[in-house]
Amino acid sequence: MHNVEIDHRNSIIKERMSKIKNKIIVMSNKGGVGKSTVSVLIAQALNKKGFKVGLLDSDIHGPSIAKMTGSESMDYEPNDESTLKPILKNNIKIVSMGSIMKENDKALIWRGPIKISVIKQFLADFEWGELDYLIIDLPPGTGDEPLSICQEINDINGAVIVTTAQKISMLDVSKAIDFLTKLNIKVLSIIENMSEFICPHCGKSSKLFYSKDDIYEKLKDRKIIKLPFYSEIMEKLDNGEFENIFDTRSELIEKIISSIGCDQK
Repeated sequence: MHNVEIDHRNSIIKERMSKIKNKIIVMSNKGGVGKSTVSVLIAQALNKKGFKVGLLDSDIHGPSIAKMTGSESMDYEPNDESTLKPILKNNIKIVSMGSIMKENDKALIWRGPIKISVIKQFLADFEWGELDYLIIDLPPGTGDEPLSICQEINDINGAVIVTTAQKISMLDVSKAIDFLTKLNIKVLSIIENMSEFICPHCGKSSKLFYSKDDIYEKLKDRKIIKLPFYSEIMEKLDNGEFENIFDTRSELIEKIISSIGCDQK
């Protein structure tokens, strides 16, 4: 009976994912580099281009997507007797543990099997429908959640790796690339987030991290995209105002789109 239930759920996941043209994972292997911010930027940039987009937050212990998209206090509505509808914000379908847990200052103390089960529920029990892109925000590291996502979705189109220009963070990039290589998942690009800070008063550029350019010596064959730190974007995401993140930075849309090699639906 147990195996029958597993096979049924796997079949549902396969059917759900078959309706989504492109599945893109965003990973960092290190916390605090802005991975969730980049996930929201990619989803909203694609949305601005007219694509049908879904955004899945697979970080169980530290979900950020609900806060950034202003969907923390929203409830998931039933689609039918067995499925739920993702939260729809600004035409983007969103699923995050941050919307399920109403007390977001409380810790979830869960072991691997429970987390894996929740990941499968996110994929199987929500009616994602037909999408051009599903952007999946992974938690830091190469443990249970990233591995479960990569194993449950067998046709992931590629991955965007987010880092900062710190040597310690770049070491984690190498580990992330090794993880993806072993799972036969293409690295679409490496985003150096917070590459510089541009003063809103004088316009002068300052580096936030003082590593030398030789940190990319081993990554010459990779697409590297540098994103400056924009305080106004951070403020909007802190306030859940993701719909307006490109209002003053429209030039960022093409740069973000290029990170996943998007050229057509």
